[in-house]
Amino acid sequence: MRLIQYLDGDRNALAAVGDNEVAYRLQDKDVWELFSRAQRLGMTTLEAIAADIAEKTPLQGDWRSLELLPPVDAPEVWAAGVTYQRSREARNYEATGGKGDAGATFYDLVYDAERPELFFKSTSARTVGPGGTVKLRSDSTWQVPEPELGLVLNAEGDIVAYTIGNDMSCRDIEGENPLYLPQAKIWRQSCSVGPAIRLAETTANPYDLEMKLRIYRNEEIVVDIAANTGMLKRKLEELVSYLKRDNLLFDGTVLLTGTCLVPPDDFTLQPNDRIEIEIKSIGTLINTVVA
Repeated sequence: MRLIQYLDGDRNALAAVGDNEVAYRLQDKDVWELFSRAQRLGMTTLEAIAADIAEKTPLQGDWRSLELLPPVDAPEVWAAGVTYQRSREARNYEATGGKGDAGATFYDLVYDAERPELFFKSTSARTVGPGGTVKLRSDSTWQVPEPELGLVLNAEGDIVAYTIGNDMSCRDIEGENPLYLPQAKIWRQSCSVGPAIRLAETTANPYDLEMKLRIYRNEEIVVDIAANTGMLKRKLEELVSYLKRDNLLFDGTVLLTGTCLVPPDDFTLQPNDRIEIEIKSIGTLINTVVA
């Protein structure tokens, strides 16, 4: 079961989408109201949804044609780095000026270290939803999307759902100096999430999700790659345990878990490119690039 937020007139609405792609509007205004209602009724979230939609008529048309909003209002988005071997290789390529075999770097060290790399990525004001535009940073000439599985957390740090995230990244700025990481990662509209969140209770195995990245330029596909979350080196609970350590979490915090989908080293995004990130059990996050 997936949840989406969309604009119905001038109001935000919440809907549940089954694996048959049929969507039903829920009585709750957002996912946290839904979770609270389920707890109050002594039900699982899935049971509360089933009771709510039992006598309802599904929404007409394809839910993907609705004016979709970010599926969760994330006050903060955090991200993990170098959690896949492919990411390790890409970071080394940047840090060594294209000489990935130039000896161990700090990226090799963090890949094998007990403590993961975690960094602040975005706020709700900087994050866009499905169909929105992601921006290119004006002082970078080497920018790529980073497709990632996102963990939706409550204030206690429980994983309540999964989503798709795009951690836009400036490879040239990060490669120049690791202290430039915040500038390589955080700027206006540098993060997107969506199109839905999938309840954790309906996700059989988050370590077996196929993720695909497609980038279109002038309606021609220029990047088409795929990977599986089974390639993730660290456990999801391990990443969460470090994020909540001596930290303050909020309902709706999203933790992106790293990328294994890196475009070729000679590729950089251009204005009007269309980015599509797909995890079949969640949906396809589509965003257009603007300068």
